[in-house]
Order: sequence, then structure tokens, then C-alpha cells
Amino acid sequence: MENKNPLSPHIQIYKWHISSLVSISHRITGIINIIAITLVCIWASFLILGDTNYSFINLFLNSFLGKFIAIGLAWSFSFQILSEIRHLIMDMGYGFELQTTRITGLVVIFGSVLLTILTYLIGKNFI
Repeated sequence: MENKNPLSPHIQIYKWHISSLVSISHRITGIINIIAITLVCIWASFLILGDTNYSFINLFLNSFLGKFIAIGLAWSFSFQILSEIRHLIMDMGYGFELQTTRITGLVVIFGSVLLTILTYLIGKNFI
């Protein structure tokens, strides 16, 4: 008798959890952050070429798209930091209960948004 049901959870029947969302987002933001750090190093190296090349990049950062990317990177870095702290605590053997993983996942998600808002307010000299 042949079993036609899949042996592992299939994407159509799999129920998403906070932990899986945070894990996937952690990997994606890690890749984004590596690319961002590389671009910041290239941007800083434009200082060697003179003011004209450096000021061109500053004009881009003052545009709407540049500000959107800067805020997105602030969120990406804050999400990565909070997720790394969560993984560090889990590496020490704590936080594997289902309720604890939900709570820490939500703390990472909402905490990264709050840190991004705080970073924006500090950057605008509101705080």
C-alpha cells in the first residue's frame, strides 16, 4: 500500500510560527547587513577621491529613496542585534519553551521597530 501524503511538512499545510519568521528574517537581514557594510566601506573609500564623489553620495542619501534605505538599514541592524541576543540566550540553554520562544520572537520584532524609531529620533535631534 502506497502512502501519498508527504512525509515532511509541506508549504501548503505548514503553519507559520513566530520562531520561524524570526529565523528566516535573521538570515535575510544578515545578508543585507553584509552588503550594507561593504557599501559603507566603499562609500568611505570615496573620501580618497575627493569631495565631488563623496558629496554625490550624500545627495543620494538626502533623497527620499536614500532616507528610506537608511531607515531600512537601521531596522535591519537593530533586528539583527536583538535576534543575535536571542540566539545567544538560546545557545546557553534557556528559552526553548514554546511560550518563551513566542515572547522572545515578539520582543525581537517589536524591539527592532522601537530601536529604529529611537535611532531616527536621535538622528533628527529630537532626543
